[in-house]
Amino acid sequence: MHRRQLLIGAGGLLLPGLVGCSNSTGASEDEGFAVGDGTYTRIPVDERTAAPELSGKDLDGKPLSLADHRGTVVVLNVWGSWCSPCRHEAPQLVEAAARTKGKAQFIGINTRDLDPAPAKAFARSFKITFPHFFDPDGSLLLQLKAIPPKAIPSTLVLDKQGRIAARILGETTASTLVGTVEDVAAGK
Repeated sequence: MHRRQLLIGAGGLLLPGLVGCSNSTGASEDEGFAVGDGTYTRIPVDERTAAPELSGKDLDGKPLSLADHRGTVVVLNVWGSWCSPCRHEAPQLVEAAARTKGKAQFIGINTRDLDPAPAKAFARSFKITFPHFFDPDGSLLLQLKAIPPKAIPSTLVLDKQGRIAARILGETTASTLVGTVEDVAAGK
């Protein structure tokens, strides 16, 4: 099953897009997680809404809050150690975080791992050094109404005021993230 969605393309043009409702095995969205299709949506500055003020614990049980990063661009990536597309995407996130150091803070939301050990192993394996919320029950993910709970991985880019500036459902690339961070940091 597919549903139509309007995408904001270059120059603010609305473009039709398709959003799939199946996972990599072809099962319906209700039977498993849905792999995002890479849909990229930019939100014009005057239409942005505030992201929820997420706070919780990191993978080591220490407090972590989005509010601590207000005033900087934040790249918020939702992932799970069990997620094959997340493993494929991880090197892209590491590269983008390195290329935008000083312009953006990357923060992960590790979801549905019931124990932090697999998430820590994932971060070590891919040399991911930015912080991650530990969200075993998906409660933080559910607060992000801009991301369908089953679209893993997904990424939000927040502007310096904590508003949602861009959304990517599915895997992303370093070049997409770097370009988006540079535009958002410049106030675009």
